[in-house]
Amino acid sequence: QVQLVESGGGLVQPGGSLRLSCAASGFSFSSYWMHWVRQAPGKGLEWVSRINTDGSSTYYADSVKGRFTISRDNAKNTLYLQMNSLKSEDTAVYYCTKSAGNGLDYWGKGTLVTVSS
Repeated sequence: QVQLVESGGGLVQPGGSLRLSCAASGFSFSSYWMHWVRQAPGKGLEWVSRINTDGSSTYYADSVKGRFTISRDNAKNTLYLQMNSLKSEDTAVYYCTKSAGNGLDYWGKGTLVTVSS
């Protein structure tokens, strides 16, 4: 079955960096676009970034553009999100999600990122 397992979250000071990972299994990882989506405490879901199948095309929400970098290693079935210059407003649970047509069909359980001094 499809599994997406995020890791790498934690507490970081404003201006700091974190690298999130998402280990994928149960499907042909290299055949699907992948996304990161986040949910801040008490707020709705916010799409963060997406990447195409071979990693050659990436897209970002305006709120993270220039600070976050999405990437993937298809040999390792792993998706990454490098987050730099973190702000308090980046505090959220970050989810790795798999594309399906025009939607997202599988989600991981998420990893919590807390940006605070």
